[in-house]
Amino acid sequence: MTAPTVARPLADLMPAARDLAETVGGIPSRNRIMSTLRVGAPKATALRDALIAEAAEAASVPDPWVFAEPTDVPAPVSPAPTGSAGFAQVPAAGSAGSAGMPAPAPPVPASGLTESDRVSPSAPAPVPVTPPVEASPQVAADGHPGISAASRRPRRVSTWPLVLIGLPAFVAIWAGWVGLGGLTGFGVVHPLPGIADGFSINTAITLPIGVEVYAAYSLRAWLSGSAPARARRFAKWSGVGSLVVGAAGQVAYHLLVAAGISAAPWWITTAVACLPVAVLGMAAALAHLMHED
Repeated sequence: MTAPTVARPLADLMPAARDLAETVGGIPSRNRIMSTLRVGAPKATALRDALIAEAAEAASVPDPWVFAEPTDVPAPVSPAPTGSAGFAQVPAAGSAGSAGMPAPAPPVPASGLTESDRVSPSAPAPVPVTPPVEASPQVAADGHPGISAASRRPRRVSTWPLVLIGLPAFVAIWAGWVGLGGLTGFGVVHPLPGIADGFSINTAITLPIGVEVYAAYSLRAWLSGSAPARARRFAKWSGVGSLVVGAAGQVAYHLLVAAGISAAPWWITTAVACLPVAVLGMAAALAHLMHED
């Protein structure tokens, strides 16, 4: 005699039905539940309906780890007008239109509000307007308006008149210094004895080259405006002094020749003999001052 089959309740069959749903990856059919769990059609239908209800309930419950934006955001409220005492007016709890509203916050002094707090959040932010910039007149380096620095630059001057003026002056100055050098002991020497015995030079040419070239160099450093202040000051006084010494040398030579003197006095000879050394010292000092910061 066969033992009667004991009917199992749905609560005991639900774990097996959930495992079957995970295996198939969805809600199994009624026939699949009947064949796998060996239950009848009514119980298989009840198990399938329970699985569908659990899936719907799981889909409706939000995930606590997912932060969703709220859908019902209250509309922004413009700030209430301020009263005569300088505090924001808040409607009383019993006034009209306050039903269902939370208790009002304590009054806030209007003086503590910034300009951004007094503007409604819903209002668009004001766009700053940049005023038009008027074209200002150009100002030169010396402060005169209306004249640009480029227009005040000195124009390039032609140099051929300087060459025409300098040629006769060069001849006269060269002849005077060489003649004065001959009267003060300067003359022909052999600078390379034993090496080039036939090479000779007249040392009197050192006077016009040294004195007059340094005068031109110092005047250029003084008047160019690109040298430091100390260099310009030194170039000014030494350049003017070189011109004065050059003029005095020319005067002395012509006076000696006009007087028929063949040898200059000792004090003129002493001064002329010191000129090359003095010119070398001034040129070296000016060169160092030109490279000073």
